Order: sequence, then structure tokens, then C-alpha cells
Amino acid sequence: MALIPFDDRDGWIWLDGEFVQWREAKVHVLTHALHYASSVFEGERMYEGEIFKLREHSERLIRSAEILDFKIPFSVEEIDQASKETCARNGLHNAYVRPVAWRGAEQISVAAPESRTHVAIAAWEWPSYFDPEVKRRGIRMMWAPYSRPDPKTAPTASKAAGLYMICTISKHAADRAGYHDALMLDYRGYVAEATGANVFFVRDGAIHTPTPDCFLDGITRRTVMGLANDMGFEVVERHIKPEELSSFSECFLTGTAAEVTPVSEIAEHRYTPGNISLSLMDDYARLVRRQERVAA
Repeated sequence: MALIPFDDRDGWIWLDGEFVQWREAKVHVLTHALHYASSVFEGERMYEGEIFKLREHSERLIRSAEILDFKIPFSVEEIDQASKETCARNGLHNAYVRPVAWRGAEQISVAAPESRTHVAIAAWEWPSYFDPEVKRRGIRMMWAPYSRPDPKTAPTASKAAGLYMICTISKHAADRAGYHDALMLDYRGYVAEATGANVFFVRDGAIHTPTPDCFLDGITRRTVMGLANDMGFEVVERHIKPEELSSFSECFLTGTAAEVTPVSEIAEHRYTPGNISLSLMDDYARLVRRQERVAA
């Protein structure tokens, strides 16, 4: 199937407070963000006409920009409204939503305090991140070639574009090796996360997940932890050593794109998607589609 380039599509993109035709939403080649990674973004999903956890995503976008030392010139309320209007303008009811903010082209040096901050919001139809049948069987993962950095060396609390460079490299390596994704360690050697999703493990009926002290505490992660607590499962946040992986019976990922995705393999370790993984996968699907109200 031929790829449809993202710069050559019909539709509308919200850019700096107004809607422009999709193909006209452009930036200059000397934009600061292109050269120095001064960009932050969000990934959101609209289900049945409602963007899930929209307010939390908009708040994180602004917080991420502040961490990177620039200010978004729109309020949380304005970004929320623009996100909804972008989906409506494009006639979308179930979609992926991508707000992004970046430093402009006024200054092209490491220091760019006078650069204008731009904000754009795009939305498009997007199928499941992993094939639905593969998802239920569990995806296969390898170890990532890169590790999550020390918070003293990178702004790890932000959803910054530059932090995803090692994720792209690691995901490409996994694809070439015949895997679906890769599991990253952190700078200390503890289990961290996948290339674009948080990770959970199951042992003796309890759910274990890495402490997010050098990577994002995902919005979907927190939602699923709430679901698990409501279902009566114990959720333990702690540092997890890679040698522990053989002691777990189930494993699953969580993320806006991944939703809840069971894992069947991490390198030499094998897992069987079971009651906890599959129940959370189904309950999360019901929650986001509002088929059933579940506290999260």
C-alpha cells in the first residue's frame, strides 16, 4: 500500500489561532525547532466525538514548553477548544489529534529567546497502532539499543520532540529484526518503557510498573492504573531489574497510540496474555468509547 504523505492531504490545520488549508501549513527550513529540537507535542485520541483526557493533554503541552524554556501563547482552554474545532472542521468522529508547539525562525542559534512560539493542531483518522489480532496474541519485543537518559542530562519530564530520536532509532531496529517494538532500559539499567508506551508486568496477581522518574508518567498509564485499582488489583510502582523479567507471567504496554497492548515476548522472555492484560485491554476500550462509565 502506497504511503500518503502527511504534507499532501486534504483538510484543515489549526495554526497560530486560525485554520489554514492542510497543504499550506508550512514552516521555514531555518526554523529553530528543526535545528535545535525546541519543540513539544501531544498525541491524543478522539473516540465517538470526544477527545479522551483532553484537558490533561493540553495542560501537559503547556508544561512541556515551560520545561523547554518557552511559553505557549494560548491558554489551556483555547487549546482545548481549538483541538475540538480541528476535529469538527475535518469531519472527524474517531481520530488521532496532534498538537505541537515550537520555536520559530527569528533566531537560528543555540540561544533564541526572541523566537516566536508557534502552535499547530492537526487531526486525522488513524487505525490501531498494532494489528488487532496481533494485539490479543501479544506483540513481540526486543531490547532497545538506547537507554532513557538521566534527568540531569535531558528534560525528561517534558514530551519534547528531541527525546524521541532514540525511540525512532530503536523502533526501526526492532522493525528490521522482525519485532513489533523495543523495550528500553534507563540510564541506571532498570527497565524503563517501550519506544512510545509505558510497560506493566504481572506476577502472582499483582501488577508491577517502573517508577517514572526519568520518562513520562503517561496519561494512559495513570488511567489504566486507576482501572486496575477499581478492579481490585494491587499496582506496585518500583524499579524493576531486567533479570526479573523471567519471573512475570504477563506483560502489557499502555499509551495513547498503543492503548492497552499485551506482550508475548521480550527477547528471550515469554508471556501469555491472560486475565489481567486482556481484562484491562477490554475495559480501557469500553472506557474511552463511553460504552460504560468506569472511574479512572
